[in-house]
Amino acid sequence: MDDKAVSPLKALRRFLIGKPIATSKAHHERLGPLVGLAVFSSDALSSVAYATEAILSILILKSATSVGYQVPLTLGIVGLILIIAISYNQTIHAYPSGGGSYSVASENLGKWPGLIAGGALLVDYILTVSVSVAAGCAAIVSAVPSLHSYLVPMAVLCVAILAWANLRGVKESGAAFAIPTYGFVMSVLALLIVGMVQAMSGSLPAQANPQVIGSVGIDHHHGLYFLLARAFAAGCTALTGIEAVSNGVQAFRQPESKNASITLRWMVILLSVMFLGIGLLANHLPTLKLLPAADKEYRTLLAQIAAQIFGDKTVMFYVLQYATAAILVLAANTAFADFPRLASLLARDGYLPRPMARQGDRLVFHNGILVLAGLGGLLIVIFKGELDLLLPLYAVGVFTAFTLSQSGMVVHWLRHREKNWKYALCVNATGAFLSFVVLCIIAVTKFAEGAWIILIAVPLIVFGFHQINRRYGAISRQLAIQPGEKVDDHPHLSILLVPRVHRGILQGLEYARQLKGEVQAVHVIVNDKTVPQVRRDWDRYAPDVPLVVLSSPYRSLIEPVIDYVDELRRENRDSIITVIVAEAVATKPWHKLLQENVAMQIKTALSLRPNIIVSSVRYFLE
Repeated sequence: MDDKAVSPLKALRRFLIGKPIATSKAHHERLGPLVGLAVFSSDALSSVAYATEAILSILILKSATSVGYQVPLTLGIVGLILIIAISYNQTIHAYPSGGGSYSVASENLGKWPGLIAGGALLVDYILTVSVSVAAGCAAIVSAVPSLHSYLVPMAVLCVAILAWANLRGVKESGAAFAIPTYGFVMSVLALLIVGMVQAMSGSLPAQANPQVIGSVGIDHHHGLYFLLARAFAAGCTALTGIEAVSNGVQAFRQPESKNASITLRWMVILLSVMFLGIGLLANHLPTLKLLPAADKEYRTLLAQIAAQIFGDKTVMFYVLQYATAAILVLAANTAFADFPRLASLLARDGYLPRPMARQGDRLVFHNGILVLAGLGGLLIVIFKGELDLLLPLYAVGVFTAFTLSQSGMVVHWLRHREKNWKYALCVNATGAFLSFVVLCIIAVTKFAEGAWIILIAVPLIVFGFHQINRRYGAISRQLAIQPGEKVDDHPHLSILLVPRVHRGILQGLEYARQLKGEVQAVHVIVNDKTVPQVRRDWDRYAPDVPLVVLSSPYRSLIEPVIDYVDELRRENRDSIITVIVAEAVATKPWHKLLQENVAMQIKTALSLRPNIIVSSVRYFLE
């Protein structure tokens, strides 16, 4: 299409989103492991910025000395990460078409487990956007405390920018997000290396009982083991995002499974090293400030570690803080990569509105991106961007999906018994069991903090899936051609609306004469003085077509036409009636203000009547 013919609105769209990409170019939009790591791993990798802090924030509720349990809990979570990752690596090779938990659970466990997995993941992706962006903005606030009052507007703006970047296409957004992702990884690794050197040289304080500032010892109702379980559940936010690669296998270049597997391995190695390293360095802090995010003196744990090792207000301190903010905001990009794909699979299967399955100009599922941005931004506004309120909602959905996906893989190996199936079965069975145990821990320990919302929301979403599918099933049954059914030859009647006789009306008359059957013209009396002129003009140009004149006591153009059409329907029950409206089309926007849109009003009024067609014969005005 020539650029000169593009409308201003379309030109603006192309400027913001880019030129359309042909379907034949889809393979060029796929990702290699290097960019794929940035797109699909930012959620998992970014969790190291807050997972250790989440563990410690729970442990101090018992006592200051309870922080000593942090490292053993971290080691346990790292072990869980490795087991879940190995399990998902097998899923990638067994299901190279992608779909992750939804596809695996649906195929092996049945419809309802698949829908539960799909609904749980959709909820988790929405929360990923809210939590990641809120955490990223919290990192900025840690570096620049004066921005604290702008936390929510900053977060909503970040969501909008992410949505815009993803609407431009997977490859383009992935390339843009690779630099911040790798910048964060390099900054954290630098922190760990410098911290290790300082610890070995003795310049970093030896492990000690730090002075803890925060909600210390306020929990007198629960025992130590319950708080340990609660802290473990809080730290399991580090596992969110591990399933992202298996959900997006089809986004990788060929061979898809191999490239996705490479990406998953690197993600797990980096995640484990960074998470464990931050946990160890946290033990060397002389003072731990674990304050609520709403507190103006709030500073993230990672910022406190960076200040201790790099020095407060140093260049590397700010580099790490801004890299952390960037990766946390971009962690939401994992959700933008996977939510639309999962929603498209559900829509393809008839469980979400079908527009969710449609790819836009840039070969992305644009409706899914917009829905995710809207819901993620709404949660940020509702919870005021406070991580303390958002984190308890997190991880319930993802561990539900983990459990169902790994259980589905157990059934898969029992059915297919491929090479090394016994080993694979043991791995997936272990992953399923541990995921279920963690899910139970999270559900129990976080129930009162807000997890109950997710435990109610997921069943409601699954019920919504069922209702949508039911409706699509009813539509299919109504549209199905029955055996022996044939096309009937119905009588046809055309009605041309004639407000006055002009060139546009004559074009409408020409169209009406092309149709089969009888033609009538209808004029509604709004002004008695104009009727004789209309009759004379009509007799002059169309004497062979009868003109029906309808009175309108209340000067309505629409009601008399509707009543007349209803009367014709009663008299001609088997007939198809076409109502023809000559519609003027203005070529300049402000000209539209000077015209009545009678055609649209007629269409709306007749839309629910069977065997009625409303046709617009358009004529263009300069």
